[in-house]
Amino acid sequence: MTRPLPEEAPALGARPGLVRAIGRWDLTAAVINGVIGSAVFGMPAEQAALTGTLSPFAYVFAGLGVLLIVLCFAEVASRFRDPGGPYLYSREAFGSFVGFEAGWLTFWIRVSAAAANLNVFVEYLSQLLPAAGTPAGRAVTMLAVLGVITLINLRGVRQATWTVDAFTLAKLLPLAALVLLGLPAISGEALASQAVEAPQWTRAILLLMFAYGGFEAPLIPASETRDPRRDSGFALLTALAVVAAVYMLVQLVVVGVVPNVAGQKAPVAAAFRVLLGPPGVALASVAAMVSIYGYTTGSVLQGPRILFSMAERGELPRLFARIHQRFRTPDAAIVAYSVLTLGLALYGSFEWNALLSAIVRLITYGLTCAALLVFRRRRPLEPPGFRAPAGALLAPAGTGFCLWLLLWWLSERSKDLGHAWLFATIVGLGAVLWWQARRSRTHA
Repeated sequence: MTRPLPEEAPALGARPGLVRAIGRWDLTAAVINGVIGSAVFGMPAEQAALTGTLSPFAYVFAGLGVLLIVLCFAEVASRFRDPGGPYLYSREAFGSFVGFEAGWLTFWIRVSAAAANLNVFVEYLSQLLPAAGTPAGRAVTMLAVLGVITLINLRGVRQATWTVDAFTLAKLLPLAALVLLGLPAISGEALASQAVEAPQWTRAILLLMFAYGGFEAPLIPASETRDPRRDSGFALLTALAVVAAVYMLVQLVVVGVVPNVAGQKAPVAAAFRVLLGPPGVALASVAAMVSIYGYTTGSVLQGPRILFSMAERGELPRLFARIHQRFRTPDAAIVAYSVLTLGLALYGSFEWNALLSAIVRLITYGLTCAALLVFRRRRPLEPPGFRAPAGALLAPAGTGFCLWLLLWWLSERSKDLGHAWLFATIVGLGAVLWWQARRSRTHA
């Protein structure tokens, strides 16, 4: 980890600025942490049910599609130093309204994903402490976990960054142990038991968009990254390689050591049980909670910066652009983000929040891929820090990948009217907020 730069106190009476404290490897760790959360502990069973013995290849196919998107993100992100992520990219490429909707949707992606992870945290904790699984215990656990994380983020970006670094390492170690112990133990009988009659590849890849999603979140606080133009591409591609390898190897081990894993609620715990016995279940539960806690810490670091960036441009109430005089963090945005995350976590289950997050991110990913073509046609003030190879082909391919999955979901919406109406409500509410902000600026 790079040595932090000394902080400089803001001049007396001046509005304090954000601190550029996130280095290249901090950013890489944040991307890994932003992707690997609860999905790696619950997704193996879902993938086995959909694609059976071939499920490790589903991670490869989804990873290749995500690579198209990540390469577009790498170049687009390397053109900016300001915070906002997909909101900023879409705003600069397509104008205020599309940018606002992209930011608004990105915000709900982060909130719903964090809420989904909190639900899985409670499920794993309840295996060790049954009282946490009661309605009261669930609420108290979520409030305690999110409360501590919020305080860490309020006190400063450096404290939050160091916490993310530590949890990224902590979550990878047990997964590495599972792979090292499990690869020699793979059996043909266990693999044969996973066979399915008709693999559902499209649904499997759509679900994996939640598993692979989140790589864009660490790009949101770009104004707190030391050199975002130089480091964004490196961090994204390095992290994707690590994440894809971890996902594929964990899936291979789980389907190779646990017979009929599709019926397991905690597939990683089941794999550890086969390899280590009852102590393995406790190890898997602790590993899952560590992973989810680290993910949520990163989410509360990154997500509020969307509100901050939009408020700075006058598109949301100015309150969310406030910076704490002492800690120099966007305190109002952080508190609002945590309150909404807790509300969604208490209201909906893991599946409810995860599906919402997966569907909405297809819009923002597709917009960023399309934005690459727009930015390449413009003459930049300075060249991008990273240039994607064959960008003229990558951008349409990435956009098409997102559109394919979104159209497939829309064709299935009759089976999921609840999320379809919720998605439409979020988009509609965003349009109303944008119109009100524009009207206020016009009459100011």
